[in-house]
Parts: sequence; structure tokens; C-alpha cells
Amino acid sequence: MKNIKLTIDNREVEVPKGTTILDAAKSMGIRIPTLCHMKLEDLHYENNPGACRICVVEIEGRRNLAPSCKMECTEGMVVRTHTPRVMNARKTVMELILSNHPAGCLTCSSNGYCELQTIAHDLGIREIRYQGEQSTFEIDRSPSIVRNMNKCIMCRRCETMCNNIQTVGALTAVNRGFNAAVSTAFERDIAGSTCSYCGQCVSVCPVNALSGRNTQQPVLDALANPAKIVIAQTAPAVRTALGRDFGCEPGTLVTGKMVSALRQLGFDYVFDTDFAADLTIMEEGTELLQRLSKYLSGDEEVKIPMMTSCCPGWVSFVEQHFPELRDNLSTAKSPQQMFGAIAKSYFAEKLGVDRKDIVVVSIMPCLAKKYEASRPEFAVEGNPDVDISIYTRELARLIRYANINFNELPDSDFDHPLGESTGA
Repeated sequence: MKNIKLTIDNREVEVPKGTTILDAAKSMGIRIPTLCHMKLEDLHYENNPGACRICVVEIEGRRNLAPSCKMECTEGMVVRTHTPRVMNARKTVMELILSNHPAGCLTCSSNGYCELQTIAHDLGIREIRYQGEQSTFEIDRSPSIVRNMNKCIMCRRCETMCNNIQTVGALTAVNRGFNAAVSTAFERDIAGSTCSYCGQCVSVCPVNALSGRNTQQPVLDALANPAKIVIAQTAPAVRTALGRDFGCEPGTLVTGKMVSALRQLGFDYVFDTDFAADLTIMEEGTELLQRLSKYLSGDEEVKIPMMTSCCPGWVSFVEQHFPELRDNLSTAKSPQQMFGAIAKSYFAEKLGVDRKDIVVVSIMPCLAKKYEASRPEFAVEGNPDVDISIYTRELARLIRYANINFNELPDSDFDHPLGESTGA
């Protein structure tokens, strides 16, 4: 493929034909801000609607500014990315976006993680010059995901992730003009859509139009109730992700510190969901052998192959999009739910208490676990096996809320016997 030479900010660069100015600048270490552009390197996929216009640049010989995410480099092109004209245009575009955006940053769960907030700060915006008409969408709260379309900036990252990557097809752009937003089919609540609660839309939202449902307060209420025995179960992924919120390198194992932090928060027992994962292996293995035995005996009703996953998002996806395969799913609960059932039966009996006196809090890596815990089939007489599910960042917030110096904590071990596992 032929390479092209061009000049960006008085520096010459050579890039393959077809490269956008945005990517060429990035290869030189020049940052051009953008809100709608999203490149998923591992999946070789790109969200590039060219909608936000924050990434405009000045090209010598061109009358108007050009969106760098859409404009391909040409031979001899001269580009300037941070001229006064460019910076003024970006600032004006950002001010217009902010004119119809709620200003409650202090109470927003994305405060400190918001890309809109970061770019507005970098552009030196300290006041809202244009007071536009504010959107008045109703906030949609599902068991896992909260949708606040008043904050939607129509970057359409969530739409790309939901439709093209996850193939769930729950989100799409609706309406026109001022009322345009990314929504569900027929603008139903997320709980009435085909959403599988995988949470990938939340992970790519640059603002807080999509967020995980916050369940920190119920945890604090349970910990403050002396009549309740509060148990924490932690998924394996949490111990490798939690450290990042406290300055550790991504992937750093912080198991011992996490257990110590949970005890300081006031949990009576801290257990490992891996214990229930071992139970799941045995349950699923037994079920597979039973199905095979029946199948080999000529039972045509038995469903083979048996399909299994600990991910409730995957299970929900199969249930909604491939209902003909429902009977192929294993009947075994996931480790999260199996642990809750064991904690409120076996462990409650060992403690000599009623299951209603135990509050099981699961600490999980994804939002789909909140949805799974809320499913009515995972409850006994209205009392759920898992009372509350929180994700990793919620645990980090609770640790900060309690003013715990996480990095200085000593390492602790899980409680027994539900803290033991093979890790298999």
C-alpha cells in the first residue's frame, strides 16, 4: 500500500493511504479531542459517525474546518490541529452541546470519569454561555442499567456496541432534531426491550446517559442494621480489577487487601465466589452425565448439546434471541446464585439463624449480575438468594466513603468454610 507524506503542526509524517488525520496525529503523539469517535483495536471495529465535530482541524487551502476523524490524509497536506480558529470552533461546539446538558456534575456518578467534563475542562470552559432548552426525557431505571437520555450527546457509541459488537440490537437512534436520542424500539423501558444487561453500552458511554444502577446505599443500610448478618462474596475478576481504582497497575492482584477492606467496612463474613464455582462444576458435570446417559439410552426428548455459562448476560441473550435453545441451557445456577442459596440454607443452619436474617452482598465485575440477582426464580418466599449485587467501582466508592487507606491495608484471608476453593 502506498504511503502518503503530509505535515501536521509543522512536523512531517508518513502514513498509509486511507489513514485519517485523527489517526495520523495520534501516531505522532498529537491529541485531537473527540467525543463520538471510538476505536476498538482488539475487535478491529470503529465507531465513527463524525457527529460531535469536536475534532475539527484546519487544512491549508481549505475554506472551512474539517472533521479529522472523517478526513483522509492526502499527499502534501498541511494540517494544523490547535490554531486559534480551531480552538474557538471546538469551544463553541462544546458550549452548544453543554447548552442542553444537565450541569449536576457534583452528583453525577461519572464525575471524574466523564469525557465531556474532561474535554470541557481542557477547552477552558468555565461558564455556560448559551442557555438552551433542556431535554425532558423520563429517566429509565432497570435492575442493572439506568438510562438518562437528558444527558445523551448522540455520539452513538452505545448503538455501535449494542448492535455491531454484541449483536443484541436493543438500542438505536430515534426521532429527529432536538428530540433525537438513542433509545429502544418503540421507546420502551430498557426492561421491556431485548437488552441482555451485558453493560457494554455503559462502558463506552462518554457521559452518564447510560450508567450502572447504584446500590451502594442498600449495602450501607444493611451494614448499619445490627439485626442482620451481612455476608460478602467476591468474584475472581474483582480482585484483579479493584487495585486500578487505587493507583495499582491494571491486573494487579489485591485479594488480601480487598478482604481487609470488606472487614473494615463492617461485613460479618467475607467469602469467595470460587467456592460456589466448584459446586457449579460438580452440578453441571452431573447434569451433563445424566443427559448423556438418557441420550445414549435412546431418549429423544433430552437436549444435547448442553450449553452453560456463568454470565447472566449470555444466558439472557440466548433466552431472548434463540428461544429454541432454551432447553439446551444447563439448569444449574451460576456461582453467584449458587453461593447465595448455600449461604441462606447450609450456612444459615450452621449459624442457627433464619435465612431472612442474612444479607448476601455479591461483588461482581458486571452489571448483568444485578439483573440476575433480581430474577424472581432465585428467591424463596420472596426472599432472594442474593440480596444486593454491586460492581467493582461501587466497592471502590464504598472504600473511599469509609476513608479506608486501601494501599496500606494488611493482607487477610477469606473466612471458612465458604472461602475455600480449588480455582479450577
